[in-house]
Amino acid sequence: MVSMLLSIAALVIGYLLYGRFVEKVFGADASRPTPALTMTDGVDYVIMPSWKVFMIQFLNIAGTGPIFGAILGAMYGPSCYLWIVFGCIFGGAVHDYFSGMLSVRNGGKGLPDLVGKYLGSGTQKVMLCFACLLLLLVAAVFVYSPALILGDLTGGGAKNSVLLWVGIIILYYLVATMVPIDKLIGKIYPLFAFALIFMALALLICLFVKWPAHIPEVWDGLQNRNPSAGRIFPCLFITIACGAVSGFHATQSPLMARCIGNEKLGRPIFYGSMITEGIIALIWATVSSWFFYGGGNAEMGATGVVAAPAVVTNVSRYWLGTLGSVLAMLGVVAAPITSGDTALRSARLIVADALHLDQKPIRNRLGISVILFAVTAALLVYNISDAQGFNVIWGYFGWANQTLSIFTFWAITAFLVHLRPGKPYYLISLLPACFMTAVCVAFILTAKIGFRIPQAYAPLIGALTFALSACIFFWLKNRSSK
Repeated sequence: MVSMLLSIAALVIGYLLYGRFVEKVFGADASRPTPALTMTDGVDYVIMPSWKVFMIQFLNIAGTGPIFGAILGAMYGPSCYLWIVFGCIFGGAVHDYFSGMLSVRNGGKGLPDLVGKYLGSGTQKVMLCFACLLLLLVAAVFVYSPALILGDLTGGGAKNSVLLWVGIIILYYLVATMVPIDKLIGKIYPLFAFALIFMALALLICLFVKWPAHIPEVWDGLQNRNPSAGRIFPCLFITIACGAVSGFHATQSPLMARCIGNEKLGRPIFYGSMITEGIIALIWATVSSWFFYGGGNAEMGATGVVAAPAVVTNVSRYWLGTLGSVLAMLGVVAAPITSGDTALRSARLIVADALHLDQKPIRNRLGISVILFAVTAALLVYNISDAQGFNVIWGYFGWANQTLSIFTFWAITAFLVHLRPGKPYYLISLLPACFMTAVCVAFILTAKIGFRIPQAYAPLIGALTFALSACIFFWLKNRSSK
């Protein structure tokens, strides 16, 4: 509990101090017109109130990431607190801020175009394919998780009940991704964001009131408390993605970059949304520590394999009562559904930009959407009735998600090298870029879903990758300057 409170305080201080420094480095200019003002089209480029943009951005990037990722990450022990705090302040929030503000400065362009501008056309082509793959995987995860919860509530978790909810959610996606952003997303998504925040605050109050015992603190030791899930490095840094660093966020930030009317709003909307997500991840990490290590599972009669969605359902029912549980379920069900919706919306826009297809005609939107939704539905057939199916698909999502962040961090670094020549501002993105490169390479080489090299070599692989990444960067930088 004390670790959680100190971590929340650190995130707030990080926003006030480091967030302001990052904004100063970028050079946000309130007098500079934004794409929402210069490229208004009534579909995707629509100026909206800043509070509404914040709520939508927060909901888009949150999904189930800071909930399910924190639940699975908490199984490793108190080390999850350190990763959420340092990863969020110095990694994830920097990543989200720059990806959003670079989009603002480049006419609302999506991530592949930004990567292409700063890293070259070859990297852009790889990025285009990888971004679409990740967004479809995100959509699959964020259909799967709420369908599991809704299927459990309405049909006892039966396969047919889960499949029914999968079909309903996908049908909603097809409608939502094609309508103008201010007609549906702009009107109801802030309400869902409120439900997600309410759920977190309700659980925080419960933690204060109950003050559950036997929750491990950071000073109790950072040893791995769940060796069966893999080593802390690199597995923890893949498992907790959306609460610390998430490449998916860079695909969402351009959506709201097309809706803000002032560059100074970038820090509260992009950096601030990530900090808020980190706070929610800390709350769920603490709740999960009670569930796994404080006797919470025994109190609720949980037996056998407990997947992350089941932890959410059990904790909400046990702690929040009927009304609170309904509101909590609304938040935890609505969040992934809305993130899946905007993931597919982002995929549609990325494909449209690549093919130079105007998105005003509904036939153009429908043509792309049908193909994307068919692929998403095919992904969902995999292991949908397996208790471990969610954990497996989350592993693939986690690696792809963090790998996508590498592209973004290196593009930000390239931008910063030329923004202020002679000043090492690029270090604020270079260090996270090298670290996440090390994490992703070490994970895919040692994980069961990868090349299965013995995990004992993971730290060595990570250290060599970090050093090699930094050396290549400085070699290219010196070569470019000459």
